[in-house]
Amino acid sequence: MRWRLLEVDLFVNSKNSVYLERMPRKYELKARAERQAQTARRIVEAAIELHEAIGPARTSITAIAERAGVGRLSVYRHFPAETDLLAACSTLYWERNPPPDSEVWRHIPDRVERFRVALRETYAYHRRTEPMISRALADVGEEPVMAPYHAHWAQAADSVAAAWRLRGRERRRVRAAVGHALAFTTWRSLTRGQALSNNEAIELMVRLVCCQDDLRADEALSG
Repeated sequence: MRWRLLEVDLFVNSKNSVYLERMPRKYELKARAERQAQTARRIVEAAIELHEAIGPARTSITAIAERAGVGRLSVYRHFPAETDLLAACSTLYWERNPPPDSEVWRHIPDRVERFRVALRETYAYHRRTEPMISRALADVGEEPVMAPYHAHWAQAADSVAAAWRLRGRERRRVRAAVGHALAFTTWRSLTRGQALSNNEAIELMVRLVCCQDDLRADEALSG
């Protein structure tokens, strides 16, 4: 009977010993993963700051490593390819700076009011994100990492232009005018190049697009 109790005691102690040995190992792995995630986050944040200040093209791995407080090898270890780092930067930046929700605009029935609201929110967003977007478009504007940005504004233009309820050539014409009006480059040209205020730029674009209505009326009369 004593041998049986001893065997049971040894078995229980053995299981507890294995369990206790595994606990620190599991904790160490979790702590290590958290440290790695924090390091990767610092690298991404450092890259975003540099992209915003001098642009992606002029941002070096050395500068990112110095700002993040890590070694160059650490940057490469977390982001083996430049596209990996750009994608991580893009994801974090858009999370912090979400663009206007163009689907909300579709609930505004009056087309001119819809357009004004869209321009007001869009131009405020362009002003807020100008340091980053101006450099990103110049350096990586045609790269895949910017595809979601371009897709968002294409959808935004569709949401606004849908209020005109047109088809064919007339729809393409209005859609082109709306897309041009919403573009970052248009806003920057009007407010920086031509020194208009946001409100002045908005009213100018509203008149530009609404001129399409007058043009259609003239074409109908002449036809």
